Amino acid sequence: MQVRGPPDDRDPETLLEFGVVNLDKPPGPSAHQVAAWVRDMAGVDGAAHAGTLDPKVTGCLPILTGTATRAAQVFDDSRKGYVTVLEAHAPIPGDFESTLAEFEAPLYQKPPRKSAVSRRLRTREIHRLDALETEDRRALLDIECDSGTYVRKLCHDLGLALGAGAHMGDLRRTQTGTFDDRTLSTMEDLADGLAFWREEGDAALLREVVSPAERALAHLPRLTVAPSAAEEIAHGAPVYAPGVIDNELDGVDEHALVACYTPDDAAVCLGYLVGDPDADSGVVAELERVLV
Repeated sequence: MQVRGPPDDRDPETLLEFGVVNLDKPPGPSAHQVAAWVRDMAGVDGAAHAGTLDPKVTGCLPILTGTATRAAQVFDDSRKGYVTVLEAHAPIPGDFESTLAEFEAPLYQKPPRKSAVSRRLRTREIHRLDALETEDRRALLDIECDSGTYVRKLCHDLGLALGAGAHMGDLRRTQTGTFDDRTLSTMEDLADGLAFWREEGDAALLREVVSPAERALAHLPRLTVAPSAAEEIAHGAPVYAPGVIDNELDGVDEHALVACYTPDDAAVCLGYLVGDPDADSGVVAELERVLV
């Protein structure tokens, strides 16, 4: 295995083999189908999406391509943002904001009957719940919540709190972790970028659409390892203290997921912190995923 070069210096083939697209999912196909289309268009062995969206739902769906699919777990606990239309079954009351405030808390939820996961009661936190606009029986809601929150169930429960019932109308995801709707690309953007590169040798548009997959790891605590250590890690060795040349671990708990990089910012692995990076010996991080 060979460690990649700096993210900004990669050729298009290498970029696609370890890339991420902040995709604006269209209505209609499932998130799984969209990921399969991206895989086939890009000509890579695999693609993985960052959190399921129902077919009708649109918006922020980061897609990891090629070897980057090994890092898909970094999205497992990422916060999500949504805008949705609450369709109330009676006029929205004047004290609606106070009702919303009561839901900014950990909530018990059971997945809907049509869900692909087991219907066990679980807790998900609503970090922000604001009404952007209200009109008669409709309210446009801005939501920030834990991964795995069912917005349809939230709308149902809001209706119960209002006393007359409610259901979810249109839904759009605006955020997945550090990815949001300010930098979205469409499937057409990706197709155009690939066509310009393959037919005319111009990769400028492709680079606007596909980012180095390191972007998906930017929120994780960071270890920088020497090039020689990176080569050993690429072949399955853990991260040893003598190979660590820098770290950004202030306040990071033991067993936290960390990302390891070469000095030129190429991702090497994900691992769990188990030791002191400033020590003279011992294991600093146990391998979770080799990314080269």
